[in-house]
Amino acid sequence: MRTQSSHGFLPKLFALCIVTASLLGATHSNGPRVNGERLNATMEKMKSFGRSESGGSGRVAYSPANRDALNYLASLMQDAGLQTHVDFAGNLVGRLNGKHALPPLMLGSHIDTVPNGGHYDGIVGVMAAIEVAQSLHDMGLVPDHPVEVVVWSNEEGGKTGSRSLNGSVDESEMALPSLGSKSLGDGMVFLGGDAARILENRRDVGSIAAYLELHVEQGALLDQRDLSIGVVDGIVGIRRWNVQVDGFANHAGTTPMDQRQDALLAAAAFVVAVREEAIARPGRQVATVGRIHAEPGAPNVIPGNSTLSLEIRDLDMDSIGELFARLQKRANTIGSDTGTHFSFEQFYESPAALTDTRISALIAASADSLQLKYEHLPSGAGHDAQSIAPLAPIGMIFVPSRDGVSHAPAEFTDPVDIGNGADVLLRTLLKLDKQRWSISD
Repeated sequence: MRTQSSHGFLPKLFALCIVTASLLGATHSNGPRVNGERLNATMEKMKSFGRSESGGSGRVAYSPANRDALNYLASLMQDAGLQTHVDFAGNLVGRLNGKHALPPLMLGSHIDTVPNGGHYDGIVGVMAAIEVAQSLHDMGLVPDHPVEVVVWSNEEGGKTGSRSLNGSVDESEMALPSLGSKSLGDGMVFLGGDAARILENRRDVGSIAAYLELHVEQGALLDQRDLSIGVVDGIVGIRRWNVQVDGFANHAGTTPMDQRQDALLAAAAFVVAVREEAIARPGRQVATVGRIHAEPGAPNVIPGNSTLSLEIRDLDMDSIGELFARLQKRANTIGSDTGTHFSFEQFYESPAALTDTRISALIAASADSLQLKYEHLPSGAGHDAQSIAPLAPIGMIFVPSRDGVSHAPAEFTDPVDIGNGADVLLRTLLKLDKQRWSISD
């Protein structure tokens, strides 16, 4: 267990009382805690919905396994005293009324997976949020704010459920395919939503007091440094381009090497340039070419054109633009040297979302109160919290991923770390409940 120090000596009888209270999810002498045993039992139950032959999870969005799991989660929410409903986008929402007529504090994540994915990505955040609600119920604690626990739909297929709240889901998307066999619109209906009313899901700025999301890191930093908690400073922005390289197809046996306009050679040089430019300056920016294709694709023909993808991620959107500008310049040089021409078409953008520094301070204070070692770090992966950032202050908590494995059956987070993350989530929520600042402050 990753801690800064032990709790010190306690008389045996008092220690026994503390352990008993922990199992019941009650308040400890040093503050409230969740019931970690119960939390990890529900984590185990979730593995049964859509388990793949390799032992991973095939619970893609809008699948029968997805719907069955949501029915299970709805029952857990109701046991915790939450009122549940499925909104127009197919998001499962559980609500606990507060003492006052205030905007809700929102907790959430997702349970849909990539095909043959893991059992922790998104699921940890959902199960911990429900456990937090159950712990509040066990303690008889009614917060000042209402609390909403949301299971977002289709996160892996484009954060459709969470984006519906900020109005960025267009009706034209309803016909697009999901990772499973259904269109987005049909999938929403399958989960109990109403795609025809998707625009009504939008919420106004300030209608949510704050948003918290617990998630596995999906990287190895916390695991390698033996840290219990990551305090997320922000979620990286992402831009993607299709890159077209035009050369001249010609006979591979009769065209001298110094007279070729080889589009694949130019593309290969560009791949090297992407790495060189990404590491040329300090920072956490990353750039990737994940797809490449050459035509005509015959072994005896010099490639006349090549297409490849380019993706750049960083917390600063301006830095993404600057790196892209340097890569365009390198492409022009490569084109001149190889007799080819590069063109770029951007096809995707996910804006960076900085977390609220006030919430980050509360997360760090909560980790301190639990004597858990933590570090500030960015998220290199996208999350539903990005969709809520235009509407409310957001905060994210990371727990370790063993060896940094994610989106694979080997994905694993230790049950102790899951419990620690849920404890931090609970304490941060209670601290937030006493705040009255907003996104515009």
